[in-house]
Amino acid sequence: MFSWRHWTDYPSTVRGLQSIFQEQEMTETVHDTEGHGYLATFIGKNGRFLILRVHSHGLVTLDLQCCEGDNIAQVDNLLNALEKKMKSLLHGNIRRVKRLPALTRGAAVDRYWPTADGRLVEYDIDRVLYDEDSAYQNIKILHSQQFGNILILNGDVNLADSDLPYTQAIMGGGKENYAGKEVLILGGGDGGILAEAVKLKPKMITMVEISFNVYIDQMVIDGCRTHMRKTCGTVLDNLKGDCYQVLVEDCVPVLRKYVEEGKTFDYVINDLTAVPISTAPEEDSTWEFLRLILDLSIKVLRPTGKYFTQGNCANLTEALTLYEEQLGRLSCPVDFSKEVVCVPSYMELYPCNSYRALLMSEGSLVLP
Repeated sequence: MFSWRHWTDYPSTVRGLQSIFQEQEMTETVHDTEGHGYLATFIGKNGRFLILRVHSHGLVTLDLQCCEGDNIAQVDNLLNALEKKMKSLLHGNIRRVKRLPALTRGAAVDRYWPTADGRLVEYDIDRVLYDEDSAYQNIKILHSQQFGNILILNGDVNLADSDLPYTQAIMGGGKENYAGKEVLILGGGDGGILAEAVKLKPKMITMVEISFNVYIDQMVIDGCRTHMRKTCGTVLDNLKGDCYQVLVEDCVPVLRKYVEEGKTFDYVINDLTAVPISTAPEEDSTWEFLRLILDLSIKVLRPTGKYFTQGNCANLTEALTLYEEQLGRLSCPVDFSKEVVCVPSYMELYPCNSYRALLMSEGSLVLP
């Protein structure tokens, strides 16, 4: 990618590059841009394919595609020759040159996953450990040299072995006393929250593992039990332990039953879904779901109870503001605060611990 300060005579620039393409035995095809600069494609030996685009505002892009097994040294030599020629043709008027690393398309192991705010990240993933489709979603567990095993649901990075900071944050950042308390976990199918909470000697933990909106299903538990043991330890080996039980049920009817029975908890930890990034029509159901879960969760909190949940990428300030507005629509008044942590495998800051809220003498709400 080249950018220069002033418009130049791009036909002469293109002619200057053609000698290099001829040396590489690349065949040129010029495409009609309807007056918007210049566009040509070049096909060469070994399946090489190059796109040359000259934009009228002073940007030149070169996209070179190669097949697996091509001589990388020859490819680098071609790019070096093109860069050197461009600098010569433009007589030092180039403002910036940027060469991007190669993208590997169609590889057996997919290394590219987006952040919550739409930036593409290349992970150092070297193998696939688990790749299954449940009735609700695609479930992948991939191995990263840097982050360990990573759980990915429907293309969304959920949690890696490296992400204890996320788990600690959504549990209150080490500031809470869980000893002898009753805890309700919504979601958390990777077992990370459950494993950490069990260590804190609670009276009882109930984890509800599925909802009508976001599915953390039995196949997630099965995959994590085998491949995410650094995260979940042994807690998923059985769905019931001395101080916990895992219910693979729709969390909404379970919450409604608890409300009707008057059952309450000291802590509710919501790990079901992140804050939606927009209010587009397709997101309406998610917002309604979040409001419903919030409202039901508040109703099962004890007077001194606390509620924890995740937010979304710290860059999505508008979405986080919209979420905070939902707090004013709950069945009782709330106040809150928030805290941002760095989740290693997300490669971004994430509000994951504390929108700490006081429910007027009824309890407190913590929403990351």
